[in-house]
Amino acid sequence: VISDGTAVLGLGDIGALASKPVMEGKAVLFKKFAGVNAFDIEIDEKDPEKFVDICVAIADTFGGINLEDISGPRCFEIEQKLQERVNIPVMHDDQHGTAIISSAGLLNALEITGKDIKTIKIVVIGAGAAGVACAKMYKALGAAQVIVVDSKGVINNHRTGLDKVKQELIAQTDDKTLEDAMRGADMVLGLSRAGIITKDMVASMNDNPVIFACANPTPEITPEEVLEVRDDAIIGTGRSDYPNQINNILGFPFIFRGALDVRASKITESMKLAAAKALANLAKEPVSDYIKGIYNRETMEFGREYIIPTPFDKRVYVWVSAAVAQAAVEEKVANIDSFDVEAYKKELEARI
Repeated sequence: VISDGTAVLGLGDIGALASKPVMEGKAVLFKKFAGVNAFDIEIDEKDPEKFVDICVAIADTFGGINLEDISGPRCFEIEQKLQERVNIPVMHDDQHGTAIISSAGLLNALEITGKDIKTIKIVVIGAGAAGVACAKMYKALGAAQVIVVDSKGVINNHRTGLDKVKQELIAQTDDKTLEDAMRGADMVLGLSRAGIITKDMVASMNDNPVIFACANPTPEITPEEVLEVRDDAIIGTGRSDYPNQINNILGFPFIFRGALDVRASKITESMKLAAAKALANLAKEPVSDYIKGIYNRETMEFGREYIIPTPFDKRVYVWVSAAVAQAAVEEKVANIDSFDVEAYKKELEARI
């Protein structure tokens, strides 16, 4: 778990050493949820090239690298260049974690509402690491209309002075403001700040909108505020005290577990998509009384208030790890002689 401490959640650029408690916490989550031994390494170096050189020099000691809390746009360059130079999987969880989990929720929300991802309008608020990765994954799933909004407004074909990363997000639209973009939208993903989504914006969305407001601890709009305006929305947040939590813990431990178990050389887009689809499918399975008790809910079944599994559902360990491992084998980035996915699932169940 490697960081330079430039984008620690809620704290910003606090420096490498100050980020250590957060990185230690990440290592604990790897161990607790997936049995992966992780080591936190804080690097006091802000030059992307030098940072990559340091990681490459020590990479052979490890089975994989989880990049953490590195500011954009440097994080994109670091992840890409590092993966090109090492033969172990590299993933910047801040980018891909939210993309994978929210994609699982989106797939199930579309199934419930009967909408086609190819025809819906998606709005992503925030063009940081997570926002960029989410927009790209939605497009990989088939979305044709993804509008990204940054602090200056909609990233459209009328904007100038955009960096390389944002140029890939340009939408052909006359929408200029967030208010414009939200009008007629089928989904909005908030990765920005509290209160930025208004009730009027929600009211202007299409029928059966999907609203994932992930700012923490206060969402872009609370579920209570959404329900004051309309009763047909499917709502998710980043908080555990509301249904449909978009929580990265559903992804990174098990993605690395699957990748490590087949000795994958990288984490590919198909492996990430496999993780998202596994989560989406697991949400359709019956939930134990044990899980219901944890969340103090009498019913938890596939529907508007349950489109994503919970972090304490131990089946996530089996379903996501196996899906990722299988995808790695199929894409020929695994380094094992043979692979039986059913036998691997039984092995995972035994580990639990």
